[in-house]
Amino acid sequence: MAYIASHRFARIAPRKARLIADMVRGLPVDQALTSLEFSKRRGAWYLKAILKSAIANAEESDADVANLVVSRSWVDEGPTIKRFQPKDRGRAHPINKRTSHLHLEVAEAPAD
Repeated sequence: MAYIASHRFARIAPRKARLIADMVRGLPVDQALTSLEFSKRRGAWYLKAILKSAIANAEESDADVANLVVSRSWVDEGPTIKRFQPKDRGRAHPINKRTSHLHLEVAEAPAD
């Protein structure tokens, strides 16, 4: 059985968050938590919170936490917040503040 957690409208660009999502995909949850804890990237903070939530969801359903693996992790693009930066001579340059929908799924590893 799979347990899903997500964070919608996260204030991080999807391109940056996908680097971290790719890093933890397929790892056991304890190893994924350790790698997120020591990662210097800003997106690791978001995914660590989502992973803890997915583990808590699994514990609520009486799953064996020791056998959990990050089965899927993906990042969807959220809405873009559009702003303008004033420049010289009355000009304005657009600034796109991108948001993301972060999703993470943990499942019990198949027994060998």
